[in-house]
Amino acid sequence: MSKVDRRILKSQEAIKKAIIELMAEKTFNDITIQEISDRANVSRRTIYLHYTDKFDLLDKLIEEHINELRELCESAADMSHIDAELLSFKYFERNYLFFSSMLASHGAPYFHRRFLEFILERIQYKLERIKNKVDVKEGINHGLSEGDDVFIQFFGAAFVGIVEWWFKNGMPYPPHVMAQRVGILLNRNL
Repeated sequence: MSKVDRRILKSQEAIKKAIIELMAEKTFNDITIQEISDRANVSRRTIYLHYTDKFDLLDKLIEEHINELRELCESAADMSHIDAELLSFKYFERNYLFFSSMLASHGAPYFHRRFLEFILERIQYKLERIKNKVDVKEGINHGLSEGDDVFIQFFGAAFVGIVEWWFKNGMPYPPHVMAQRVGILLNRNL
């Protein structure tokens, strides 16, 4: 990696860190590019070199975390619910400032919707995998059953709600306890 590449990455990381820190302090709408620039110790020009505006910066930051979660979930596809959830909760813990800022009242409503969409995809994928395993044994493959969308919506909203609760209460339980509790609920219901 060249010196220029490292400087670009370092600047982008500083910009991302700055917006996350600012979102922990104030609402997204009240944050200015100048504040991001000052906090990141980069010029406004540097920010505009990488991002169209603060909305583009936030969108890219959110997509980066969603994509990292997606990769994490794909790597955990054959794990038990508890082990897979442990990976997720450890990721949430490592990225506490981001998730707590996004899910708190100072966060971006867009993130909540995007996070829920991702969780719904994940639950639907798990449900289809479980059904396909059962159906293959029985020689049938009929995908989601009628009413499964209600089940998926219920558990998606519940999962996002429990993650929000965990962050808003300062992560009162360690990731392994959260993973165990959520994993048990998924085992009972999937």
